Amino acid sequence: MKRFARSIYHRLRAIYHRPRARRAPNVNKLDFQHSYSALVKSLKRDYDIEKVMEMAVGGDFEGVGTLEVEALKYFGLKEDSYLIDVGCGSGRLAKPLSSYLTGRYLGIDIVPELHEHARRIVDRPDWKFETAKGLTIPEQDEVADVVCFFSVFTHLLHEQTYVYLQEAKRVLKPGGKIIFSFLDFTISDHWGVFERNVRDIGVNSHPLNMFISKEAISIWADHLGLQVLAIEDSDKRFIPLQKPVSFDAGGVMEECGFFGQSLCALKKASPLFAAGPFRPPC
Repeated sequence: MKRFARSIYHRLRAIYHRPRARRAPNVNKLDFQHSYSALVKSLKRDYDIEKVMEMAVGGDFEGVGTLEVEALKYFGLKEDSYLIDVGCGSGRLAKPLSSYLTGRYLGIDIVPELHEHARRIVDRPDWKFETAKGLTIPEQDEVADVVCFFSVFTHLLHEQTYVYLQEAKRVLKPGGKIIFSFLDFTISDHWGVFERNVRDIGVNSHPLNMFISKEAISIWADHLGLQVLAIEDSDKRFIPLQKPVSFDAGGVMEECGFFGQSLCALKKASPLFAAGPFRPPC
């Protein structure tokens, strides 16, 4: 079982290991807006647009998208919830989510081509897709039930992540949740990402990869007045699966899934709801 899990994990490297674009321009990887626009532009030189849209968000479009949906449901996303999907990309989450979520949805991304593609493939006139401006979420205070960041904080500086968490708290209703994925030094399989960072010192042809510690998350939550509901390690099976999930390289997950990045759930304080710990059913 351990060998099988590790094999599946490596097939999920696309979740956190963005493809290196051939002939990518030398851009400042600390400028996340320009680095991702440059990545998409470079990929378009070598692949058709459908492939570009998949590669730009890491590939395994259907498999990873399904895992993201099931993870959100596990953490409490209801059919009639209002979800804000920060870093929605080309619709890897939005596409499978469209058959479940009847409530409102706002997807934002820094690359217009990506969220415009998501709008086309989802074909939900009632859903909104917009271009992200800086580190802001274009929504009013206290309106959303869940804000998610899949493979977003993995490419931002800690200060930028903290600002986004402030924004997420602002737009959440009392009792609302923030779900985000992150890279963790304590997970042995994440070490390869750090080794790549070391090899690529001085190379600015692809986006930044950033790690976050569990201690940092706890400190951020304390300062923001958020409650840490759960932190699930990336190599732990905890996501209940309604049906088998298949991946591009041929792997299949059944019954219980796990993510290529660790996942965290934070809650905005509410006097009406008492939060208890999550107990994985798997």
